[in-house]
Amino acid sequence: MAQDFSFDVVSRVNLQGVEDAVNMVMKEIANRFDFKGSISRIELNKKDNQLVIFAEDDNRLRTVQDMLATRLVKRGVPLKNFDYKNAEAAENSSVRQTVKIVQGLPSDKAKAVVQMVKGSGRKAIPSIQGEQVRVVSKSKDELQAIIVLLKSGDFGVDLQFENYR
Repeated sequence: MAQDFSFDVVSRVNLQGVEDAVNMVMKEIANRFDFKGSISRIELNKKDNQLVIFAEDDNRLRTVQDMLATRLVKRGVPLKNFDYKNAEAAENSSVRQTVKIVQGLPSDKAKAVVQMVKGSGRKAIPSIQGEQVRVVSKSKDELQAIIVLLKSGDFGVDLQFENYR
């Protein structure tokens, strides 16, 4: 009897890396000369998977965003999984921006992954299981070809491949 091989396609963000990046940005804001007396800050809400960036004006908001993006990249956290909402006015003529951290594979992205695998003509069976997609095949070579195919596609989120067996 032939054994089936499989792997899972997931999209996860390392929240510890995000927390470290936020702490580093907060230290940099406290030490930078151009941010002296600034109310700029970043709040991380792990429970809701979101960041809130506060700043005096749009220029400082963009500067804090750039500082955060730099720190996230250095920590190996994918920037594709951050959904920046529009900046809104906050108290004392400051601005606030909410950034949603996308954890898991949203259903529309999972459907796109399944369609790409089915449309490739490879002998593999994709199935959506909650916030991940499992791909099963009788051949490890087919699975490796599908991983290469999925890496070449752009789904708007960073894909990771787990439980390759």
